[in-house]
Amino acid sequence: MKPIFLILFTLLTAFLPLAQAKESYLVMEAHSNRVLLAYNSEQKRPVASLNKITSVKVVLDWVKASQANLTTLIPVPQAALALGGPNPMGLQPGDQLSIRDAIYSAMLGSDNIAMFALSQHVGQQLLIRRQIAGDPQKTFVAEMNTLSKALGMRRTKFKSSHGLEVGYWKGHSTAADIARICVHVMRDTGFGFYVKQRSRKISVVSPGGQRRSFTVQNTNKLLGQLNVNGIKTGMTAEAGQCLAINAHKSPLVKKLEDGKTQIRGRDLVVVILGSSDRFGRARQLIPQGWNAFDQWGAAGYPISESRREYLVVPQL
Repeated sequence: MKPIFLILFTLLTAFLPLAQAKESYLVMEAHSNRVLLAYNSEQKRPVASLNKITSVKVVLDWVKASQANLTTLIPVPQAALALGGPNPMGLQPGDQLSIRDAIYSAMLGSDNIAMFALSQHVGQQLLIRRQIAGDPQKTFVAEMNTLSKALGMRRTKFKSSHGLEVGYWKGHSTAADIARICVHVMRDTGFGFYVKQRSRKISVVSPGGQRRSFTVQNTNKLLGQLNVNGIKTGMTAEAGQCLAINAHKSPLVKKLEDGKTQIRGRDLVVVILGSSDRFGRARQLIPQGWNAFDQWGAAGYPISESRREYLVVPQL
């Protein structure tokens, strides 16, 4: 008969592959497109509020293209209150907040209602400019999918701006595709400014004209640790714990023999989906990713012909 501790060890380890299979991750260096670590990175799955990375980028692109003012007040629609999830400001139908403050609440506080209000406003403005009738939410989500397609996110289908998995809104993506959008948005210094804030004081105007202030806290617990300067957290029952982060180090500067200077940027993108401990996993993957990058550098940054070793994100 086997000793009891061997039987228990066998039973416990039998479940480890199953538990690990629930998680996906990808670690890459953004400037070289070099994939450093990956596991189940092409597996389609819900990504919860990581949706908002793409959503807010669509909003910022619209602001730039239309020359809209970030201080413009937008209303909270009645339909937004049916979403559920975080409502850090206690928003109610008819409340108004600026586009800028709605972005802060959506990105820092993962506020679904603020995100819905943003997508409703931008969707309506797009319909007005195109002089057509339609659903503002579907119009906005179509812009999200257009952006994802342009970035090569072929295994992604967004169904909402907020990421809740309710009815029609059940979309999907992958760790690799979320890494693509992370690289893209962090090229935008404006986007990067939002997501590196630990907290932000914002305000809401009630239907009666009263203004109330609220300080929204960033849900990214790693911000400021391990060189992390963004990006977004997410969590639902179906998606599990999700995390997309950027860790920045100063560029490497090297003088070449011909007198020219070579500058190599260093930004580590880490995407974790379906985790039971996203911050703990990130604390493991960040140093492992930098170590893999340094080993590649020590070998002279050799170029591989394997497509699996690179995740190319086009410059849009």
